[in-house]
Amino acid sequence: MFNGFSILGIRIFALRNNMTIAKKYIGLILITLFLACKEKNKVNVIPVDNFFKSQDKATYRLSPNGESISYLKLQDKKQNLFVEDLNTGKLTQLTKLIEKNISFYSWVSNDELIYYKEKVGERYQADLFIINKEGKNERQLSVNEKARIRILEDKLIDNKYLLVLSNKRDSTVSDVYRLNVRDGKMQMVSRNPGNITGWMTDSKGKVRLASSSDGVKETLLIRQSEDQPFKPIVTINFKTTLRPIAFSESEPNIMYVISDVDRDKSALVELDCLTGKERRVLFANDTLNAVDAQYSKNRGEMDYVVYESWKKQKHYLNANARSFYQKLDKLVPNTEYRIIDRDKNEKIFVVRTFTDRNPGSYYLYTAESGKLKKLTDINSAIDETQMCEMKPIKYTSRDGLEINGYLTLPLNSDGKNLPVVVIPHNGPGQRNTWGFNAETQFLANRGYAVFQVNYRGSSGYGKNFYAAGFKQWGGKVQDDIDDGVMWLITQKIADPQKIAIYGTSFGGFIALNSAIKSPELYKCAASNSGVLNLFNYLISIPPYFRSNLQMYYDIVGNPETDADYMRQASPVFHADKINVPIFITQNIKDPRINPSDAIRLVKELKKRNIPVTYHEKEDSPFSINREESRQKVYAALEQFLESNLKKK
Repeated sequence: MFNGFSILGIRIFALRNNMTIAKKYIGLILITLFLACKEKNKVNVIPVDNFFKSQDKATYRLSPNGESISYLKLQDKKQNLFVEDLNTGKLTQLTKLIEKNISFYSWVSNDELIYYKEKVGERYQADLFIINKEGKNERQLSVNEKARIRILEDKLIDNKYLLVLSNKRDSTVSDVYRLNVRDGKMQMVSRNPGNITGWMTDSKGKVRLASSSDGVKETLLIRQSEDQPFKPIVTINFKTTLRPIAFSESEPNIMYVISDVDRDKSALVELDCLTGKERRVLFANDTLNAVDAQYSKNRGEMDYVVYESWKKQKHYLNANARSFYQKLDKLVPNTEYRIIDRDKNEKIFVVRTFTDRNPGSYYLYTAESGKLKKLTDINSAIDETQMCEMKPIKYTSRDGLEINGYLTLPLNSDGKNLPVVVIPHNGPGQRNTWGFNAETQFLANRGYAVFQVNYRGSSGYGKNFYAAGFKQWGGKVQDDIDDGVMWLITQKIADPQKIAIYGTSFGGFIALNSAIKSPELYKCAASNSGVLNLFNYLISIPPYFRSNLQMYYDIVGNPETDADYMRQASPVFHADKINVPIFITQNIKDPRINPSDAIRLVKELKKRNIPVTYHEKEDSPFSINREESRQKVYAALEQFLESNLKKK
């Protein structure tokens, strides 16, 4: 028995020892799996530079016959114009710029292109040139020293004329000229009596529509031919949308327009040019807002209308369009896309794709073969697997208005108790839209939940919602954003002790007003080129927008009758009410912003020992020259948010 007992004891000891070893191995395996999962869920901090790179190739255009494609290519921090023969692959560099940039270009025939050379710092001024696709026979068509010149019709008429708009006669208005590209001479086609704010041609290049404004009311004027006078057909208030899309090819007196006349949400309708009355509704919905539409000049019919809720979607208006775009859908599944350009016969297309997590790519699509050829990525430095999903949200404001927006959570987050950056969009009359936003993704990569609000006054939700924001800057607009922050806290998404607000232009105005009005909600506020003084903002409106001044008075405020409100709503006058850290950056050459306002506000805050980060930048109108400046601004913003949200 002794021996048997010993053997049994040995066996039990061995079994226990084996179990101990097994437990150790299992423990090691579990630790390894845990570390592997942790490593898998680890979010890489992406360099700030990667988010804000300028495109190497951009602004693709097709020649009318579809045989050549052009684009602007980045070279030594300058964008130059290139043309590629699609049949042979031959590449030709048309320009070799040193001091200037190309702000606009277009094909005007199968063999010629026009482009603007625009100097950095000389806003809205440009010299117009024409050049052939071989890079030869370049000629300067105009020297625009003080006037603003724009192309109205970019295809040659009678192989030698372009229609252009210029305010050289009167800086406050634009007249229509016929520019002879062979000798550079300009002949006036339509003289602006002083109240015309827009012109439109038909498919044959004839100026047939004009819109006039007294600052509040807008009138559409039509003529049947260029030798007849314009006649008013309909007058609307500026709060109402009536946006022409195209004249009908088969019925010259019919025009397709986006309209919310006698309705809250915009619809696509046929407008009778003789009576100004709606003849037929092509698309209307009580809850959906039509924001755009596509007309096929080649087939002479409307293809689709674009409506927008949290995403833009198409409603097809004919079988040809439905068949065409469904084929394209299959080639770029789960991806949004836009047609950037097309040839005259609508056989070859330039397509831009994107999602909320991918800035997208440019493609050449050949309809007959159904083939899609990638041209370039918009930003190859972005890895979409490291980007974050942009989700729609909605909540109810304190006075019962439904407010919509977007929430982007950091990657691999449980969505609870997060530091938050609130980003009110620029305005008035703009909105946040679904798609890739480098600023949003940059902040989400740093671990912040990003909250974007389409407050009252935003476009896309009907004219009543738009008008509800008038003269509410500093008032109900602020309430809508604060109510959204309280919703985030109630939903336990936001850590109430780690909320910042940041915006650009009017978004910066809102951000600073939030620090003034609701310091208990926001631990810091940041303004990028923010409007600080409503009085100076109105003074800075350019001469060619003066006809719309009364509209600005209705939306923003009238300095004579609303002085108290405008002062109350302007952050520059309320430095004494700011008690949280502030970040301010401004473009010292921006003609719409008075730099003295920011300097004054910063000085007042420093007197009171309020922490202030002040950064000056010198942005130009050209994206390529903004890259380095953008990167510096966002690096500084990152440090500011880190110090005031994460380290506390």
